[in-house]
Amino acid sequence: MDLNFNKNEDHNKLLVSELKQKFAKVKLGGGEKRIHKLHAQGKMTARERIDYLLDADANVIEIGGFTGEGMYKEHGGCPSGGVVVKIGYIKGKQCIVVANDATVKAGAWFPITGKKNLRAQEIAIENKLPIIYLVDSAGVYLPLQDEIFPDKEHFGRIFRNNAIMSSMGITQIAAIMGSCVAGGAYLPIMNDEALIVDKTGSIFLAGSYLVKAAIGETIDNESLGGATTHCEISGVTDYKAKDDKDALDKIKNIVDKIGDYDQAGFSRIKAVKPAKDEKDIYGILPKARNEQYDMMEIIHRLVDNSEFDAYKDGYGQTIITGYARIDGWAVGIVANQRKVVKTAKGEMQFGGVIYSDSADKATRFIANCNQKKIPLVFLQDVTGFMVGSKSEQGGIIKDGAKMVNAVSNSVVPKFTVVVGNSYGAGNYAMCGKAFDPRLIFAWPSAELAVMGGTQAAKVLAQIEASSLKAKGEDIDEAKENELFTKIKAKYDEQVSPYYAAARLWTDAIIDPLDTRTWISMGIEAANHAPIEKKFNLGIIQV
Repeated sequence: MDLNFNKNEDHNKLLVSELKQKFAKVKLGGGEKRIHKLHAQGKMTARERIDYLLDADANVIEIGGFTGEGMYKEHGGCPSGGVVVKIGYIKGKQCIVVANDATVKAGAWFPITGKKNLRAQEIAIENKLPIIYLVDSAGVYLPLQDEIFPDKEHFGRIFRNNAIMSSMGITQIAAIMGSCVAGGAYLPIMNDEALIVDKTGSIFLAGSYLVKAAIGETIDNESLGGATTHCEISGVTDYKAKDDKDALDKIKNIVDKIGDYDQAGFSRIKAVKPAKDEKDIYGILPKARNEQYDMMEIIHRLVDNSEFDAYKDGYGQTIITGYARIDGWAVGIVANQRKVVKTAKGEMQFGGVIYSDSADKATRFIANCNQKKIPLVFLQDVTGFMVGSKSEQGGIIKDGAKMVNAVSNSVVPKFTVVVGNSYGAGNYAMCGKAFDPRLIFAWPSAELAVMGGTQAAKVLAQIEASSLKAKGEDIDEAKENELFTKIKAKYDEQVSPYYAAARLWTDAIIDPLDTRTWISMGIEAANHAPIEKKFNLGIIQV
């Protein structure tokens, strides 16, 4: 191993270590004091409930672990968006589980909480996965009600999705394990089956205080909406559980009896680990985002037996396309090549940039994967499309549009891994969040932005300096450097993978060594949903 490899390895391992430390803090939710308080009430935490419900020693992935990171500081923060979402297995059946974290503002819904719940439902709908809700929430966080209540992508959309999923035959099960108030009361009752925990679970449109204020009736919450009321009088809930574990055991028994599903029929054979050491990824991936490296070396450490069948290998070399298997599943890989390449005409092309020929190649390959019913995996490390007179005259806009068209109309499931740069229109062409990947996740080395931090900061600093000069201020070199440094620091914060994950632009930040598990579980989930649409590019300019 050379010195540069060792430096890269140290840097990337530090990033992974930082990731694990940050996540350990996130998992505490509202903090240890609130966890102890929950335990004193005889309740489990959201994470404890999910861990008990899911099969032990089976693979599990968490969606949106860093949701809300660094947001709502003036309101005390909202770790994980106040809700925990995981995809795992219950009695061997793949499911998605959504659990309110009552240690975070009593499980109240922040705007980002709603967005995360909608993302969980989107995953269930796209993949026809059973979805389990573990409800323990005080309802909408009132100081921010205007940001979560009335719009199409807000709180009410969740109930609409409940109804849509029911019509699609997607299993929905809810356990009321704490408060379930007002509009939120509809969520569990719009499920196929609802359970309620005796003494700790309650569900009503208005609590006892509001009932007293509204109609003058005096009644306690347990009599108003407790387990006995709803299991023996109103018939609102279907099962009464004596405690959290009893409720979760009942869910396990219900899921155990769900029938098998129609499959999409994606190809899978016995899995084989990569022949090349996966841990080498740490040393191959450069410390600096502008350095060159060979993306094929990364691919060989992600795919089964390190075998890759390249498509149009000598053409459009700044995008790698080809077939492989990941954990036994057949995949089509579209990846940005990050090293400088030489064309047959002797021209040099920059790594990480999409040229006309590479866009054309990717379009054709995506069409082939749709024809063969092969899921697509995008490995992003892209700075954008090539600019300049030669590219414009060569029709780069047209070729880029064709690639975006193919990505948009693809009917096979797509999975996106943000390895490094994800800048500008390159993010779109390589299946960014706007293009409906089934899962999109980032490595700690990722950066998402319109352009790189240094270039953007230079542009913004120049604009700011010109504005100040126009106002009559003297701007010397020291002042320009000060402006640049200030703007660069802010921009660097915004291109961070944590900034993106906090806003659910990506589903997670993961250790690169977990990539195979994420893709494999994603394709397994997608296999629940047969492809019903035909691939059609529509009208494109050829």
